[in-house]
Amino acid sequence: MKKLNVKADSRQRRHARIRARVSGTKEMPRLSIYKSNRHMFAQIIDDTTGETIVGLSSAKAEGKNMTEKSKSLGQMIAKAAVAKKITKICFDRGGFKYTGKIKLFADSAREGGLKF
Repeated sequence: MKKLNVKADSRQRRHARIRARVSGTKEMPRLSIYKSNRHMFAQIIDDTTGETIVGLSSAKAEGKNMTEKSKSLGQMIAKAAVAKKITKICFDRGGFKYTGKIKLFADSAREGGLKF
């Protein structure tokens, strides 16, 4: 295996382990997050029907840098979920470690009214 692919492969294995345990239902959908080098993407998904209920990206979020945008994205996704009468979710961190921008996103979503 090339050294270049080790980080991405590790994240994909972590994500597979998480997805084996985490699944969204109509009553408690899954909040999935993906982080690229430039943006973050968040979706609230009902896995029983395979339907995306809410989907947002940090391209629409406010902030100068990625940290501020991730915090803003968490507040935006929480506001959109509460508008659709969703308060309880299960969090799918997408194989990313729960530090930095992922933690800021989750904390701001909790402040916005989501419980997970």
